[in-house]
Amino acid sequence: MHPEAPPADSDLSEAVSVFVELRPRLFGIAYRLLGSAVEAEDVVQEVWLRWQRTDRAIVVSPVAFLSTTTTRLALNVAQSARLRRESYIGPWLPEPVDTSNDPEVGAERAEALELALLLVLEKLPPTERAAYVLREAFDYDYPEIARILRLSPVNVRKIVSRARKHLTDDQRDSVDAAEHRRLLEAFVGAAQRGDVGTLEELLTPNAVSLSDGNGIRGAARIPVLGRSRVANLSTAHRRFWPMVEAEPVEANGRSGILLHRDGRPATYMTIAATHRGIHQVMWVFNPAKIAAFLDSRSRFHCAVVSEVCVRPGRPPR
Repeated sequence: MHPEAPPADSDLSEAVSVFVELRPRLFGIAYRLLGSAVEAEDVVQEVWLRWQRTDRAIVVSPVAFLSTTTTRLALNVAQSARLRRESYIGPWLPEPVDTSNDPEVGAERAEALELALLLVLEKLPPTERAAYVLREAFDYDYPEIARILRLSPVNVRKIVSRARKHLTDDQRDSVDAAEHRRLLEAFVGAAQRGDVGTLEELLTPNAVSLSDGNGIRGAARIPVLGRSRVANLSTAHRRFWPMVEAEPVEANGRSGILLHRDGRPATYMTIAATHRGIHQVMWVFNPAKIAAFLDSRSRFHCAVVSEVCVRPGRPPR
């Protein structure tokens, strides 16, 4: 049980200051474990409420307390989220999150942030995913991860090692941000021109296209496999590209494209690539996920702590 006491006005300012400093890290942990900015925000909201109620005078390490609370709450949400996603219509992709203001989303390293890697981590058991994220992205040591997850350090080492082995060569050999941007721009340019030949040159033989729409009209409900099929799909709707405006954005530490239809953001797309070429094309059509991405653009934009950004009972933003 966490120590709880009524918050005193005298130390609320200090509590806010600590939370504001650590908030990007807390959101980053929850987001990597859940693949959902909305669910991660809900977790951070609950952590803030608990931090206000806690007797902070006896908390030795605020970062340890808040990180532990965030991880355990996110693991609880992950268990129920897995059940909900079993009824999802078509491929499920993590919600893209804006990283133009915080390229690593609170982490010491940007690991486990790209959509393609988050998708792989989603297939791991939640505890295994948490151990990997805490170690690889946030550089927690094994004893600290063991305390957070209530496991032995030896067990944590085995879990992290097992999680690393689940990563494919494509995840380990991802191109750098500059090359990723170049390939994405080349792909979009060729798709806009209807240049199937150039698209096939950019794609690997086993390329896959994933469309996340949860049943929305126009989104493929199964993965599209193979260089030729992915290239043709990307130019199949001849009226699609002339009807949209492409806005370059930064999401999950990489370049992406936000497609506007009738002046409104309607689709997010990005790629995953190695030096061998583009092996994954990802399209997010789900309106709720587009809305979450737009909301994430203002998540860390409060330059000062004010009554607008922070109120008792509400997490600082």
